[in-house]
Amino acid sequence: MSVPAATAPDPSMPPSHKSSTVLLWLARLKPDTFTLLLVGTVALASVLPAKGGMIGVANGATDVAVFLLFFLYGARLSREAVIGGLTQWRLHLLVTLCTFVLFPLVGLALKPLVNLDILTPDLYLGVLFLCTLPSTVQSSIAFTSIAGGNVAAAICSASASNLLGMVVTPVLVGLLLSKAGAGFSADALTSVFVQLLLPFVLGQVLRGRIGGWVARNKKVLGPVDRASILLVVYGAFSHAVNEGIWHQLDAASLLKVVLVDGALLALILVITTLVSRRLHLSRPDEIAVVFCGSKKSLVSGIPMANVLFAGHAVGMIVLPLMLFHQIQLMVCAVLARRYAASHPPGYVAAE
Repeated sequence: MSVPAATAPDPSMPPSHKSSTVLLWLARLKPDTFTLLLVGTVALASVLPAKGGMIGVANGATDVAVFLLFFLYGARLSREAVIGGLTQWRLHLLVTLCTFVLFPLVGLALKPLVNLDILTPDLYLGVLFLCTLPSTVQSSIAFTSIAGGNVAAAICSASASNLLGMVVTPVLVGLLLSKAGAGFSADALTSVFVQLLLPFVLGQVLRGRIGGWVARNKKVLGPVDRASILLVVYGAFSHAVNEGIWHQLDAASLLKVVLVDGALLALILVITTLVSRRLHLSRPDEIAVVFCGSKKSLVSGIPMANVLFAGHAVGMIVLPLMLFHQIQLMVCAVLARRYAASHPPGYVAAE
């Protein structure tokens, strides 16, 4: 697929062409609908947080929503897609190492930012948590496809990353938080397996019976995913607002988190690109590694944070992830179009 690159307007263009190019360029920086809904949910929780008896209701609804989210994810995820891509072991190993080794090591290296007053301890925990998460599925595959990469490999790597993340992320969180000097209870690991892994496994077990129905009703079930995440965000930020998050966080702190997230993403994109070329991977495989190895899943991350950090300032901890989500979408959309525009004549993307 050939898509024009998202470049800045050429000063030599005629005024009419220049303004249309500017509008196109700005449109690509527009937040996606889900991000706008997240912002709206945070605003709602800031104005009308759950209080008193409503806290128990919100927590109960959140538990049900998270169970349903991971059950449906288990029912939808194709085991064949993961098994079928095991032959490209170098590519998948590289994506896994980027996701669960490189990212966490970079996260640990960012600890001095707390001593420099660039990040608060809770925001740093959020960045560290972000570094332990699995890759996204939908956006990794979509950007790989737009860029003309190896779509089949992207499906396998992103799916395998999410399967591994169900076990690896909680373990990494426990290890990294102890390194960072933050407390972490073993009960949190048990909660993850009961609230997240159990419904996922149940969905996989029942996939043979309900998988077809789930696939046929994507348009109906899609909003369930988003509603689940929004409900978790509302509960997390209600607690954070009750604890005074907006008295602890100002515009300067938000800007610092954006800059740290942006620098983190840029570093990983550069490393995945250079390592792919150093290993002489084909161009389609390089594209799959770049897009699968640099993403972090908001869909998996927010429910996990809600379970793992119960009793902590969850709203503050998930804030870096929410910002990273939007940054990765904007940056990777531009990068995918640049890849697509730079394909040699007669190029055919791997499927």
